[in-house]
Order: sequence, then structure tokens, then C-alpha cells
Amino acid sequence: MENLYENAEMVLRYIVEFSTLLLELFGIAILVYSAIKSFILWIRKDKTIRLELAQGIALALEFKLGGEVLRTVVVREWAELGILGAIIALRAALTFLIHWEIKNETNAMNE
Repeated sequence: MENLYENAEMVLRYIVEFSTLLLELFGIAILVYSAIKSFILWIRKDKTIRLELAQGIALALEFKLGGEVLRTVVVREWAELGILGAIIALRAALTFLIHWEIKNETNAMNE
């Protein structure tokens, strides 16, 4: 029975690590895509550049935050949990600020 528990724990750890890497990869891909798109908008002197970039960063942060939350499943020590908690808090605060910026930028564009 103990062997079954250890195997299940190992499978869970691999699934969580793979899923975390996948979420991190999606976040990076979205961020790079948004940066390239914003650079093209900057060259064209488009006024929606700030909004597009902020939306891309916000979406990328959501994926990165999801990866960090998933990572808390396999944490074994309190010190690691504290570090992850701080990272999650910082990313959540950044996401909140970016959404606030998006709202203000959208209101400014509509006026």
C-alpha cells in the first residue's frame, strides 16, 4: 500500500511539474507575441499600443500566476511556501495594477 502511495505521489508531482512548465511557456509565448505586436504598432504610430501591450502583459501574468498556484501543490517546506506566496502576491498585485491601467486607458480612448 505504501508503494502505491509513493507511485501516486510521483505521478502527481510529474503532472504538476509538466503543467506548471506548460503554463509558464504559454505566459512567455503570449508576452513575446504581445511585445512583437506592440513594436509593430509603435512603428505604425498606432494609438492603441499601450492598451494592446497592457492586455498582453496581463494575460501573460495570468498564465504565470496559474503556474505558481499549481506549484504550491508539490511544495514540501514552509520556506518554499513563503517564497511562492510572495511571488503569487507580487504577480497578483501586478495583474491588478495592469487591469487598472487597461481600464483607465480604455476610458481615455473612449473620451
